[in-house]
Amino acid sequence: MSDPQQAWQEWLNSLDAPRKTAAQSLRAQYSALGVTDPVDLIKSEVMEGLPQLARFVLLRSLWHGAIDAWAEPGALAQLPAAQRLLAAGADRADLVRLVRAVAYEAVFATLDELDTGGDANVSSVGPGWVVMEAGNGGGPTGRALSGLHEDLLTMDPIGRDGADLWQ
Repeated sequence: MSDPQQAWQEWLNSLDAPRKTAAQSLRAQYSALGVTDPVDLIKSEVMEGLPQLARFVLLRSLWHGAIDAWAEPGALAQLPAAQRLLAAGADRADLVRLVRAVAYEAVFATLDELDTGGDANVSSVGPGWVVMEAGNGGGPTGRALSGLHEDLLTMDPIGRDGADLWQ
């Protein structure tokens, strides 16, 4: 069995100085975010130039803010329909699961639309769009965040790829 720390160190030692510094910085940033095994993401960013940290932060933020926030105490109170259903005897856990599933589907559809880069129903008419990584100063880095919808499920904070949404 190989030692992951030794493999990491050997990979770092194979890099030129700028890439080595970038890899070490990324590892520290992922560690600060609580990610325990970011090696593949770091290698992809350093070697392929893909903005993996920005993807991770965006997708995790969407899970916490748009999907999992509905499980917080009092979240259903802002929905009059949910209050009526609860008053009629609906199960709170089922309602939370329902609104989280709907939120997930809305986030997924939005990311899919962003990934498309334009209105697929209107051929070559109108503007398109791209989601782009921003640097520390807020300006675009020129690195696009693509395929976001493909990775949304993998960012489930409880590590079940959203399985609890469809129970």
